Amino acid sequence: MSLSTSAAPQHAVPPHRPRPRQSRGSSGGLTRFDLKFSPYLYIAPFFLLFGIFGLYPLIYTAWVSLHNWTLGGTHEWVGFQNYTDLFADAQFWQTMKNTIGIFLLSTVPQLLLALFLATLLNRNLRGRTALRMAIVIPNVTSVAAVAIVFGLLFSRDFGAINWFLGLFGVDAIDWRAHEWSSWTAISVMVDWRWTGYNALIFLAAMQAIPRDLYESAAIDGASQWRQFWQITLPLLRPTFLFIVIVSTIGGLQLFVEPLLFGNGRTNGGTTHQFQTLTMYMYSEAFENSRFGYGSAIAWAMFLLIVVASMVNFLFVRKSVK
Repeated sequence: MSLSTSAAPQHAVPPHRPRPRQSRGSSGGLTRFDLKFSPYLYIAPFFLLFGIFGLYPLIYTAWVSLHNWTLGGTHEWVGFQNYTDLFADAQFWQTMKNTIGIFLLSTVPQLLLALFLATLLNRNLRGRTALRMAIVIPNVTSVAAVAIVFGLLFSRDFGAINWFLGLFGVDAIDWRAHEWSSWTAISVMVDWRWTGYNALIFLAAMQAIPRDLYESAAIDGASQWRQFWQITLPLLRPTFLFIVIVSTIGGLQLFVEPLLFGNGRTNGGTTHQFQTLTMYMYSEAFENSRFGYGSAIAWAMFLLIVVASMVNFLFVRKSVK
């Protein structure tokens, strides 16, 4: 008897077929198109809105500032005459002085106090959630209500501030009659409204700092003050720059607080002692129907904001390291 072996069946391997090349209208082409152009489509709404509500009004205001433009239909080309008159206008320089003075008097204490509050709220305090909510209440309060309350507080005859100062023998102060007093009152209003908001921004940035850095510094024997100076402040530099620039833009555009402090009048007192650039622009454009001159004031204020923001940026970047 003989044994016979049969060969194991072999499975045939199908021949390799090259994949067909994709046409331009295939999914691969769409993928390349999507990767190349979709980022621009995502950011297009911002630039569209900025062009309509930001860039176009800016260019149109520059065009109006070169004319003697009134509501009566007068559009007389005057070139740079409005700017020439503006730089020779004593009231314009007075309003610029008021704007910068109120800005400095309100912004510097505001940022320091906001940083101090954020440092306290970053600690393990009882009821810290309620405290964090409480400091933002002034920001959500109506500006008109804030101005009315502070107008009563700084009243000359029956104000609580003068009553408190009278306890120390200080005579009643007419807060609306002088530069220093009106600037101080308006600055207190601004600080009360915006300090908590900036403190929350500082607090969010502080909580993003890794705790390992503080633990390593504590092991090395660094005090809390040294940790704050060597760790917290350098890592808060981007946040500090953001808050300084935003505060600069808002402070140089101050309008509502001094307007309501002056009982709704845009003259800023009898000698324009607390009239800001925005109030002067509004008065010339909408009350005196001098839109060309008002547009020149608007552009001067825009350039002032740009210069002040750049100075603040360079100062903060060099000092906070």
